[in-house]
Amino acid sequence: MKKIISIPGAPAPIGPYSQAVLKGDTLFVSGQIPLNPVSGELETGSIEEATHRIMKNISALVETAGLRMEDIIKTSIFLKDMSDFATVNTVYASYFTKDFPARETVQVAKLPLDVPVEISCIAIK
Repeated sequence: MKKIISIPGAPAPIGPYSQAVLKGDTLFVSGQIPLNPVSGELETGSIEEATHRIMKNISALVETAGLRMEDIIKTSIFLKDMSDFATVNTVYASYFTKDFPARETVQVAKLPLDVPVEISCIAIK
């Protein structure tokens, strides 16, 4: 049986998907964009701000599912501009202490709501 996971108090997703799905011990987190779960506003003032918001959203979903950031085993990062790679990488790294997840980072032509970055992940208890 699968369990739908969402950030408490967050607005509904912008499409027909769940923020995250827990199946057994595995959590699948949908691509997160820099959407503030309280205000519903995008936080895209800078690439740092956007990345921090995404990582905070991921952390909230992981914790709501009863897991920890250390349980994340795989992430996917989608960038609108690969020149933001180093900055996103620095912010991303600050959310992990060691044994980083496997990951790929790709540049894409466009992201939902024209955001500069989107990140998804898989975590296992």
